[in-house]
Amino acid sequence: MEPDCCCPVKTNGLKISWFYAFFFVSGFCSLVYEVVWLRLAMAKFGITTPMVSIVLSVFMAGLGIGSWAGGIFIRRFDRSAAVWPLRLYALVELLIGLSGIVAPLTINAGAHILTSAGKDLVWNSSTYYLVSGAWIALALLPWCACMGATFPFAMAAIRRLSSGESVHSFSYLYLANVLGAVLGTLVPAFFLIELFGFKGTLHIAIALNGILAFAVLLVSLAAPSARAIDSEQTPLPAVSSDARQASSLWLLFTTGLASMAMEVIWIRQFTVYLGNVVYAFAVILALYLAATFLGSSAYRRWMRSHSAAVFSAVWIPLGLAALLPLLFADPRLPLPEAGESTVLGLAWGAVRAALGIGLFSGSIGFLTPMLVDRRSAGDPDRAGAAYAVNVLGCILGPLIAGFCILPWAGERWGLFLLALPLFAIGFFSSASHRAAFAGTIFAALLLVFLTKDFGTKFPHRIEMRDHTATVIATGEGMSRRLLVNGVGMTKLTPITKMMVHLPLSFRQTPAKNGLVICFGMGTSFRSMLSWGMDVTVVELVPSVPKLFSYFHEDGPALLRSPKAHVVIDDGRRFLDRSSEQFDVIAADPPPPIGAPTSSLLYSEEFYAVLKRHLRPGGIVQVWCPGGDTATMSAIVKSLRGAFPYIRAYESIEGWGVHFLVSMQPIPAATSAELAHRMPASAAKDLVEWDSDETPEDMFDDVLADGEQHLDDFIKRDPSVPPIQDDRPINEYFLLRHAFDRR
Repeated sequence: MEPDCCCPVKTNGLKISWFYAFFFVSGFCSLVYEVVWLRLAMAKFGITTPMVSIVLSVFMAGLGIGSWAGGIFIRRFDRSAAVWPLRLYALVELLIGLSGIVAPLTINAGAHILTSAGKDLVWNSSTYYLVSGAWIALALLPWCACMGATFPFAMAAIRRLSSGESVHSFSYLYLANVLGAVLGTLVPAFFLIELFGFKGTLHIAIALNGILAFAVLLVSLAAPSARAIDSEQTPLPAVSSDARQASSLWLLFTTGLASMAMEVIWIRQFTVYLGNVVYAFAVILALYLAATFLGSSAYRRWMRSHSAAVFSAVWIPLGLAALLPLLFADPRLPLPEAGESTVLGLAWGAVRAALGIGLFSGSIGFLTPMLVDRRSAGDPDRAGAAYAVNVLGCILGPLIAGFCILPWAGERWGLFLLALPLFAIGFFSSASHRAAFAGTIFAALLLVFLTKDFGTKFPHRIEMRDHTATVIATGEGMSRRLLVNGVGMTKLTPITKMMVHLPLSFRQTPAKNGLVICFGMGTSFRSMLSWGMDVTVVELVPSVPKLFSYFHEDGPALLRSPKAHVVIDDGRRFLDRSSEQFDVIAADPPPPIGAPTSSLLYSEEFYAVLKRHLRPGGIVQVWCPGGDTATMSAIVKSLRGAFPYIRAYESIEGWGVHFLVSMQPIPAATSAELAHRMPASAAKDLVEWDSDETPEDMFDDVLADGEQHLDDFIKRDPSVPPIQDDRPINEYFLLRHAFDRR
């Protein structure tokens, strides 16, 4: 019988449980690298859904290639002693550690090359994604292949040490790897990155990989110098028939595709309860991996009995389990909904997500190692090929969900479509359990037709979907709202007008052109056009500008103006690729302030990009809705580090701060002087929603409390560093919120 992690068995002087420890650490480090690489790629190539899908697909492709190629390569050492596959395993772990240094450098180099080459080129989205995706593959694929090769190399060592214990070696290693991956998701997101930044977190993973490689080398010294078990004398158990092997491969592919596609949909479904923060992705991924670990543990216990009835029983309810998120994402479910940036809100959101995805994820954790074990019978070559087929499905899943299913069918019917092949498998597995299968069909239909989506909270709404987000426009009159993935983005407020009119009025000469970063309802874009100049607006979500007419009746006419230019892109990536300069730039990072999309628009690196796009005398308006003391201190330090001249004013509704920054002095002005500089069309726009006010009154509301002193923001938390790509203080806040650090 094969040992479990709690029952270490000694074979030829080696404890097999060493491999459990090795793969636990390996799984931890692999997820650390995935999380950090994803963020580095987003910062350099754009924080768009296609870019996220590219990085994740490259990561999974590397695992599949490494697993398949590693199985073929290790065949050359088929009659060698265990010491050789052990040392090969140590080598790939050392190479994985090296990736923590080389991969970030390669990503940075690629971003620099693409930026330099694209300054005078007009890139279309397809070309840019093709070129940047190829570079990401170059940067990450070799290291991810090393991660995939760890399975066949370690399995080969176990096989040489004891063939009787190697029949289920894949599931043994898979169990440890998944457990390590759970912590590799949670520990960096909740602790390490906030404390040490991305580079510091990478250094920790590099050190762990180095220690792991050294430990494997030490263990190899205790391995026998000759092969302990001769394959001719003790052959591996016979594998199943060709038909059964083919069916196992198809099942592995289908479950891999369905599970990863559903993960994309889960993130869209539960973000409204977890909050649009980095922890939402970490929680979903950790819950999926934790449930997978529990399912794999259940398989390890079940394999001792080899009950065929259990094998069939797992498939029957799988389709129904895939639809459970419909129930637990239903807004009518009587579970508390707390603030999106609080620990309590995150906890209740995690409860919803765990109840929704736990059963399906646990079933996948049971089925994946079982199918690979059945296919391979302990042979590392066959295991590598089988696991590669599963990973192939995992590669296609996010791409199909993100680019096809979500834009076309949405969350509800998207889950239903992905569940259909699972119901088909359940049908063919239920020959002697037709009544049970019929019950799952009935329950599934109830889930589909009786549950409601989050959007139904707003009976009067326009709902649009694309590959980036689900967008809802709702409300009437001045109560109209815009929500992206369930998170309120903005409302009709004169604050968004002031984001434009304030910096333009502080200019002593008329502006020729301007840039608005983030479209929202289009209010700032519309206000800037009222100055009669060329205006470019950059928006990440394609559906958002399509709702312009819902919030402003003159929206379609304004979009037809030759002075209006709408660009669908990540704002930072647009500036990286553009050589155009502007007289005024209005940056309005999307809420909440802790969102990843906001983090990259408050960093020192972003402000360095902004400076290159300002004409002499140009002014940048940075809107900050407010935040904890550490966040506000870090934002001000970032601005101070980039711009020598800064003015700050509290906005007209008594909350939020307008930061006006420039490379040249910004002369002080009275409210009367500011109002006098406005053309008639701009003055009319400013007072559009309050005809009793004059432009001078509106400016007076801003200037009445006087200019905000930057030192007042900084002294509240002087030790915090400025926001940087490596240290996104606003984005990773859980520790200081939990311990009330001020």
